[in-house]
Amino acid sequence: MAKKRTLQELDDEPRKEDDVTDGAAMEVDGEEVQSAQDDAKVSSKPKRVRKPVAPKEIVSPVKEKKATGKLPANSKKAAESKQAPKKSNIKNEATDAASKKKKEFTKFEKLEEARKAFKWWEAEDLPEGINWKTLEQSGILFPDLYKRHGKPLIYDGVAMVLPSEHEEIASFYAAMPEDGPQLGGPSRETFQKNFFKDFKEALGEASEIKEFSKCDFSSIRSHLELQKALKKAATSDEKAAAKAIKEQNAVAKGYAIVDGRLEKMGNFTMEPPGLFRGRGDHPLTGTLKRRTFSDQVSLNMSEDAAVPKCDLPGRHWANVQHDPAVTWLCAWTENVNTSNKYVMLAASSSFKGKSDRDKYGKAIQLYHCIDKVRKDYKSKLTSADKHDRQLGVAMWVIDVLALRVGGEKGDDEADTVGCCSLRLEHLHFNPDPDTFEIELEFLGKDSMQFKQTINFAAINHPSGDVGKDVYRCFKSFVAGKKATDDVFDTLDPTILNKHLSSLMKGLSAKVFRTFNASITLQKELPDAEKLEGLTVAEKVTLYNDANRLVAILCNHQKTVSKAVETQFENLYGKLETLKSQRDDLKKWLGLSNGKKSGDKIPLKPDDADLIEKLTAAVDDAQKMKDTAQSVEEKLAAVTALDAAKAAQKADQTRRFNVSHMYKTTPNAASLEGRITAWDEKIAKMELDIKNRDDNKDVALGTSKINYMDPRISVAWCKRNEVPIDKIFARTLRDKFNWAMAVPPDWKFE
Repeated sequence: MAKKRTLQELDDEPRKEDDVTDGAAMEVDGEEVQSAQDDAKVSSKPKRVRKPVAPKEIVSPVKEKKATGKLPANSKKAAESKQAPKKSNIKNEATDAASKKKKEFTKFEKLEEARKAFKWWEAEDLPEGINWKTLEQSGILFPDLYKRHGKPLIYDGVAMVLPSEHEEIASFYAAMPEDGPQLGGPSRETFQKNFFKDFKEALGEASEIKEFSKCDFSSIRSHLELQKALKKAATSDEKAAAKAIKEQNAVAKGYAIVDGRLEKMGNFTMEPPGLFRGRGDHPLTGTLKRRTFSDQVSLNMSEDAAVPKCDLPGRHWANVQHDPAVTWLCAWTENVNTSNKYVMLAASSSFKGKSDRDKYGKAIQLYHCIDKVRKDYKSKLTSADKHDRQLGVAMWVIDVLALRVGGEKGDDEADTVGCCSLRLEHLHFNPDPDTFEIELEFLGKDSMQFKQTINFAAINHPSGDVGKDVYRCFKSFVAGKKATDDVFDTLDPTILNKHLSSLMKGLSAKVFRTFNASITLQKELPDAEKLEGLTVAEKVTLYNDANRLVAILCNHQKTVSKAVETQFENLYGKLETLKSQRDDLKKWLGLSNGKKSGDKIPLKPDDADLIEKLTAAVDDAQKMKDTAQSVEEKLAAVTALDAAKAAQKADQTRRFNVSHMYKTTPNAASLEGRITAWDEKIAKMELDIKNRDDNKDVALGTSKINYMDPRISVAWCKRNEVPIDKIFARTLRDKFNWAMAVPPDWKFE
């Protein structure tokens, strides 16, 4: 650090021509001091000025050169610096500029940045029932028309080349994997029956194809598998071109202009035709989803906005309307369930953000009047009127067990059940009435099984000790009924919601799930005192524990796939390897300290050549793939690349197995440090395995996206110094951008 100098010392030092100029500021003892001339102009207060000193004889460099024939040393340096002003620096700056070239944004990236600039939650809200003042859009992107491949369907041993329309439908079936959930599960027969019904209808009565069992789709399936392999074999340039086209489409169709600002579309591509899959054992699985054209699509936009051009030649839009009370942009009716489909703005849009904010606001409203609601349904449980008792029990079930309200299902829909649609067959009473136990078993939303044994006498809930009353009501509701009869025969969702709205404006059964999910999360999240001294990873694990309790409450499950089971096997294998390596390190520490004799510490083999060889094999295979021209060359390149990557992956396992070893004999200090590092690795992996195992059959994301107020999580992260990206993925941070500014002490209340 430069030594600070006094004014006297500065004055005693010879001044250079451009050291200080009139009016310039200079720093003395950390203070900015102006020249006396400037000080006089600025203020009348006394200023620190230079102390006058005796003038010294100053010999100019020119005179000294004339007298001695040489320039002074310091003048030489000054002259050199003036003669070579900044040549090398200019070169370095140019090099740096080249190396730090600014990223060029694509049109899509520019639009995304522009979209994120608007903070709708800081803007003034529109009147109730009005979602926009002006709305412009570009319509919807339709999938390409089918391109015929000419591969035959083998029927009863005879190859039949089908017309384009029929070949497309046959290809839909051939594309279905034999081991997939549709053809490899219990719904195979239903899927094939529905497919062949629509296929025969398209073929017409005159077609020779009459029986599904005589159809052989192997020729078409082989062709489709080849096309899939060729797509995988696409070169880097081909992939870049496909990505560019995708971005062009997103720029052209992926945005709307709402009240003069950009908003992102959620789905701007029309669903392609295919075979309906459905969730669970859906009765319509395998039904043909027909192609939708523009003359089936209605648009919603401003009256003064230009109607977007229809991209399908010779076709038009079905209708153009101007309704600011709705938030959809495009609408049509699909043929399988005859349900309405919509193009909406994205989850990160102001429309969806306002809807989410209002939803959680309604749940907070329920928080303030929940006592009133509970008092109401508790009084109904002992009513003499059956309808009142059913109303009271249904409200208790929705509040305490967090069941969905349910509703009537048609014959063409999967048999999913909620509170109001429970049937006697879904309730299994314990033969011993003193246990007060009922097993509830049914398929919930998305055909996820709900199966719980409820002990009504042991339920501890803020609503009070009324479980036995609820149990007795259930017993009376099912008396004398058949297995297929409704439990709540005087109630439906409309009646229930109407009663709820009389207790609180806008209250419906679904608000209870949002309220219970949010309040449970806030209650179960640990406070700062319990988190003291924990790492971020440990804090995240505790957050996931609370999130898991919410998911269990809401019955958010997921199926454990074979891939997940394999992943766990690999993790447990790695954990055992780490523990074995730690044992080796401790043994070697004993050898290093001289406590054991006779053995030597084994050293890591030199594997640089092997690693280089494997890397080169991957690079060579990638070059083959990028330069391949014919189909045979492309397939061979993909095979070579897969083999090279598999060999590299296998070598990673070998390298992991020797990662604890040294290239040269280590000392005791180095071994002790590595043992500590291995202790940390083992602890981290054990925590990771536990976290994954606890959550493997629970869908944490569903409650995060739809039910838990995001402000609870954001505030908790801020209070406990947990980065928000450890809790919310980027898509959720974008969706809940309105919640990111809450203070650390924010509470759901």
